[in-house]
Amino acid sequence: MYRFLLTPRWWGINVFVILAIPFCIFMGSWQLGRFEDRVQTHEDASTRAASNRQEAPRPLAELLPVDQATVGKRTTARGRYDKQLLVPDRTLDDRTGFYVLTLLRTDGGRALPVVRGWLPGAPDPAKAPAPPAGEVTVTGSLQAAETPGENGASARSGWPAGQTGVISAASLVNLVPYDVYDASVTLDRGDAGMRAVPVSEPQNTGLDLKAFQNLGYTAEWFAFVGFVVFMWFRLLRREAELARDAELGLLPADEAAETAAAGAAAEKEPAREPAGAAD
Repeated sequence: MYRFLLTPRWWGINVFVILAIPFCIFMGSWQLGRFEDRVQTHEDASTRAASNRQEAPRPLAELLPVDQATVGKRTTARGRYDKQLLVPDRTLDDRTGFYVLTLLRTDGGRALPVVRGWLPGAPDPAKAPAPPAGEVTVTGSLQAAETPGENGASARSGWPAGQTGVISAASLVNLVPYDVYDASVTLDRGDAGMRAVPVSEPQNTGLDLKAFQNLGYTAEWFAFVGFVVFMWFRLLRREAELARDAELGLLPADEAAETAAAGAAAEKEPAREPAGAAD
């Protein structure tokens, strides 16, 4: 009844199944590993964030350039506040407001963007407290330059005067006539009664959509394994039923002839003599 398994058609089906199953298992295991790596990175970032809050602040020069090892660490810098900007569309506790961003001119001449705090509502220069005069020392958490779409940063251009959508040197270089550090500092405590801005996690360290996409792909690849096995058994059962019906004469004439031809081909296949055997 199962002589049809020796036909070329079924040889192709069997080879496909033998190759597809380990490939799907490998891809599912790889996606699961990616998800586990993201979970571990998230846990490491949370542990590092807690450790950063306990560390003493270090001079800014020791923590530059900003990377995943230094982002979030507490730093200190000294200088004079200069130009002040508002960063709109920033959410805190499900409320929309804006950051008050003031550039700190350091002794080296470059400016450090300092997020002094958050205020609710639409950005209004009259609501933003003026920065302290004279030389000041700021202490806060070091942040990497933002990219559009990150932490609420807006890719929109053409902001009103005195506003910016992204906190980065690339966006600020056109607003001030001096060099700007490609990093920023969020103060430990909000200045002049403003709310302090929480420290954002480094990129690719959270359990974000990409992490759960990896988990979803894992389920899909393992589901493919089950689908391939299910379809193989289904085809096998259907072919066996056709072969049995052909033996009992229950098939229409055309299907019976086709099934008989396939069976005959399978019987002849192993009986072929190798070339030159008659010699």
